Amino acid sequence: MGRYRGPAVKISRREGVNLTETPKVARYMERHPYAPGQHGQRRRGKRSDYGIRLREKQKLRYYYNVSEKQFANIFAEAVKKEGATGAVFLQLLESRLDNVVFRLGIAHTRRQARQFVSHGHILVNGKRIDIPSYRVQPGEEIAVAGASRDNVFIKQNVEAKRRGKTLPWLEFDADNLKGKFLSLPAREDLNVPVNELQIIEYYSR
Repeated sequence: MGRYRGPAVKISRREGVNLTETPKVARYMERHPYAPGQHGQRRRGKRSDYGIRLREKQKLRYYYNVSEKQFANIFAEAVKKEGATGAVFLQLLESRLDNVVFRLGIAHTRRQARQFVSHGHILVNGKRIDIPSYRVQPGEEIAVAGASRDNVFIKQNVEAKRRGKTLPWLEFDADNLKGKFLSLPAREDLNVPVNELQIIEYYSR
């Protein structure tokens, strides 16, 4: 199964969580607090344990906008590393280049961040990287390429981000359009709307 390319608000309503982290989707979900479709307002039946674990897995996959194969491969990598599997799994997902570009505020959504990376708008340590799944290492610098610094969407995103706060594992210089991935994030700093233990149980079945 590839990446979900349908309407972001539809999948967010189905999962019951704002997977885009954007105010627009949040406002829409407040007005429509139920699943999409003509039967969306009907009361859902009780889910099985498998169904609960599956939905948590799908929710996280949609949240980070990765394919099923990528998601499973990252989980398999997390299992082999030292530390709590759930926390390591989230750290690996957070260190993807497209996610870092989104977290820095260069992109409005992870989908847009993926597009910026694929189109060559992003540099890592001064080198153009066009692979969204590139694993950013602590200490690496992420910057907007010179030819892309006047991109109207990037400028709007960065200006909007000035009003927010930078995450503790990142730093960003809005004037020079560059930032740094300082360290892997701690689990307590990640406000991710999933129970990763359910995902571990899903893959352990």
